[in-house]
Formats: sequence, structure tokens, C-alpha cells
Amino acid sequence: MQRQGSIGGSAAIRIRVTGGVLLATHLALVAWLMLRPLDVPWVMPPNLRPLAGIRADLALGWPGAARPLGEGLGLLAPLGVLLPAAHGRLTVSPLASLLRTAAAGALISLGIALLQTGVPGRVVDVDSLLLNTAGVVLAHLAVVPAGRSWLRRRAVREPGAAAGPAVSIAEELSQGRTPTIPRVGIAP
Repeated sequence: MQRQGSIGGSAAIRIRVTGGVLLATHLALVAWLMLRPLDVPWVMPPNLRPLAGIRADLALGWPGAARPLGEGLGLLAPLGVLLPAAHGRLTVSPLASLLRTAAAGALISLGIALLQTGVPGRVVDVDSLLLNTAGVVLAHLAVVPAGRSWLRRRAVREPGAAAGPAVSIAEELSQGRTPTIPRVGIAP
């Protein structure tokens, strides 16, 4: 029996496995980039005021602000596509998918920020958490709805190829009586 809204057959396995492998690879790369010690002569103090670092970057002008803002947005942006791909569902509420992906991106970014407190040369920056989460949301909005609709259209054009066996709701609900185990008497 097929899960509601999941891609059926080998296409589902390929998408989930590919999404999972790419997700693990991306997270390993992010961990290597963000959790290795920096050999710097001095370290800025932690930024715990939201949007203070972004305002400071924007005060430098657009050419000076483009690099740090782009790095913040792009670091975890692939998670916006890889997390839904690893989940592998076609028919899911777009808002629920966006909220789940944004929450996962925010938690991963928070985990990285907390792990950075023990790494020499790295400091906590609340703006990086905001930018990373915004990057995840933007990537999700740009790719996932269009990709899911393309896959749904493809499944309709090729009946049985990606949809799996057709099971009606009546067949799902009426599966017969629940089996019972007869009682065994207790010996005297």
C-alpha cells in the first residue's frame, strides 16, 4: 500500500537516496567550513543584537555588503531543496513543507552557532542564524514548489510509472476485522 502523497516505486527510492547523500555531503562540507579553527590575531566580540551586523555590512555600501550577506544566505541554502528531497513527498501542504524546512534550517544553523563557541577564532553571530534561515527559505520557495508540480505532472502523463498501484479510499478504510487472540486459561 502506498503512503499518501509519496512518490511510488524506484523513483522514490532514487530521489530519497540522492537527497540523503547530497544532504549528508553538504552538512559535512558546512561543518568543515564553519567548525575548523581560525588562526587570527584578534577576534570580534559576539554579536547578540539581531540585524546589527547586517546594518553594519549595509553601511559599507552594496559592493562591500554583497559578499558577507551572500555568504550568509548561501551557506545553508541547499538545505531548502535537499531536506524536502530526502523526505520524498509530492503532495504535501506547501506551507507545512516550508515551515518544516525553515525550522530545520534554523535549528541546524543554531547548532552550528553553538558548536562554534568552542572553536578558536569563531564567535557567535545572531545575524548569521537569520541569514542562514532566510537562505533556506528562499531556496525552498524558488525550487521546491516548481519541482513538485513538475513531478506531479510527469506522474499524470506516465500513469503507473511514478504513482504506484492505485488504491481507493474505500479499500484503505475497509481492511476487514482486526484479528483477535483467543484467551488461554490459567492453570490451577
